[in-house]
Amino acid sequence: QVQLVESGGGLVQAGGSLTLSCVVSGRTFTGYGVPMAWFRQAPGKEREFAAALTRTGIGDQTWYADSVKGRFSTSRENDKNTLYLRMDNLKPEDTAVYYCAARSRPISGSLRTENEYDYWGQGTQVTVSS
Repeated sequence: QVQLVESGGGLVQAGGSLTLSCVVSGRTFTGYGVPMAWFRQAPGKEREFAAALTRTGIGDQTWYADSVKGRFSTSRENDKNTLYLRMDNLKPEDTAVYYCAARSRPISGSLRTENEYDYWGQGTQVTVSS
């Protein structure tokens, strides 16, 4: 059984930092072009793309939403089967439930689209106070 379990959320002041972790069990998602991603859902809003990475011939390639580019960084440790999201200079508008997601095969559409992903974690709450 595949499981994605996020942790690391919490309450932080604006300008602060947090690092989220997503531990994967049951299989790996390290194949070429197989994406892992972070999405987030703010209160009263739809879930939106935040960051993603895939394996390429020269290492992991990353993508970011414009709203988090330059402040968030995603990476992984394959030997720990863990995906990370480092979040710096947090803003109140970053307040959301953050979800880890993975696709079981190479991406064929847009990795910014949640329907492309087969597996999801339960989410971890991040709250940024002003």
